[in-house]
Amino acid sequence: MGQVIAFRLPQKPAAIAEPALGLLSAVDFALRDLAEILPHIALDSARQQAEACRAMLAQAFDAEIEAELGN
Repeated sequence: MGQVIAFRLPQKPAAIAEPALGLLSAVDFALRDLAEILPHIALDSARQQAEACRAMLAQAFDAEIEAELGN
């Protein structure tokens, strides 16, 4: 006699939930973190890079807010 092997039924994929944190919120948190960290960076080149990153994030954040308010 043969042996019967029972296979598990495939599970239904979980519903994709809305992200707990939106992109604008993440950028806002990053901007706040950078503002808090910047005064404590001792290396000039690292401080300049962090400031450039902060400026880029701020510009993108402001542009998105303006686009949302304009619509």
